Amino acid sequence: MSEHLEQAALFQWAEIYKNRAPALEMLFAVPNGGKRHVKTAITLKAEGVKAGVPDVWLPVPSRIYHGMVIEMKFGKNTVTEEQKAWLLNLENHGWFTAVCYSWEAAAIEICLYLDLELSEFGLDFLSLSEGRS
Repeated sequence: MSEHLEQAALFQWAEIYKNRAPALEMLFAVPNGGKRHVKTAITLKAEGVKAGVPDVWLPVPSRIYHGMVIEMKFGKNTVTEEQKAWLLNLENHGWFTAVCYSWEAAAIEICLYLDLELSEFGLDFLSLSEGRS
């Protein structure tokens, strides 16, 4: 697996279960990382792309939060200083944030955020301690 494959699996999961939880239809990714040609990077920066923006966004309020963001990681990768700053800033502005190392962990965080039963979303085989990151 890789971060790309984990994130792709998360969106496959959301597609399968969006009829049970319509909020999943609002889940989207920000293609902020990756290697790009210098010209493309300059163009994207001019258009407002910023380093550290979280990978996955769910702009749906729940409880006291305005929305949810997830920074996906894989293996031994860690959160960068820019990512830490974005996550902290979003938390300070009323957003729920999570860093997840697998699609299952991210799906569990989403279910918890939306007050959904894990067993109704194909996650009953995971214990909370295994899924949370």
